[in-house]
Amino acid sequence: VRTAVAATFAEVDRAGAEFEIPPLGPALLSERPPTGRDLAHGPVGSSQLALFGASMAVHRALCGVGLRADRLVAVSFGEIAALTAAGVFEVADGARIACRLAQCLSSCEGGMTLLAGGESSARSLLREVGSPHLVIACVNDPEETVLSGPVPLLERVEQAAADAGVQTARLKLPFLSHHPSLSQAADTFAAAVREVPHHPARLPVHSAVLGRAYTASDDFAAGLSACLTDPVRLPDVLDGAAVSASPLFLEAGTGSALTHSTRRALGPGRAEAHAPLATPDFPWDDEATRRRWRAGDTQKPHLPRS
Repeated sequence: VRTAVAATFAEVDRAGAEFEIPPLGPALLSERPPTGRDLAHGPVGSSQLALFGASMAVHRALCGVGLRADRLVAVSFGEIAALTAAGVFEVADGARIACRLAQCLSSCEGGMTLLAGGESSARSLLREVGSPHLVIACVNDPEETVLSGPVPLLERVEQAAADAGVQTARLKLPFLSHHPSLSQAADTFAAAVREVPHHPARLPVHSAVLGRAYTASDDFAAGLSACLTDPVRLPDVLDGAAVSASPLFLEAGTGSALTHSTRRALGPGRAEAHAPLATPDFPWDDEATRRRWRAGDTQKPHLPRS
């Protein structure tokens, strides 16, 4: 993994320098890597560049031990890494796109709140608040939904949820996303993406915003910019991506949130899902387990982090 991180960030950091972001690779590999808060207080784009690079590094590390993806599931911000992993963008260009997105989001005031409840619970709370400016941003699984909107409205829905016994958590993001009010920012971002060279995808990329796999005729810039305005519906796209009898989902990122959502969305016995970096005993060096995963009808979608 360290080798993949070093190689990936050698490319990522060259692009980051164009946005006045100090090199992240050496810092991330140091004995005291920067925290999320450290990155958030850095130049605009630092957090997004780190997340993009981490997803690409995990993807490369998995490929390096023989766990190559058969397809990619693109979730929110992870859509940039998924398209890059599929060969649509070069790594440095994917990094530039991540930084451009950060610039667009920096002026999108608001926030996002995670609800420990499904879509029906979320809609009930939205009706109680009664504002069209508060929307469902992400349906992660049957037990988890994210709302997006102005901070005062998030405070109201959080109180309504508390009164109803529904747990909430404000996401540590200084902006909103997946919100229809961001159409102008989405247009700006799409224009920036169109300046970047792109290539045909080498692997199927299933977009949780589009609700399907990209096709050769799709506009990648439009697809990426839709992540600013349109909701994520993860269960639907997971169902479409799990086309084999025994799919194995591997989370290409630093956390395990997508892994937990995949297990809940697909249900017991439908698929295996693992988060390599969040799993201390992940079989990086266990050839027998990796051989079992590669055998038979097992399909291996990678999930770049959202």
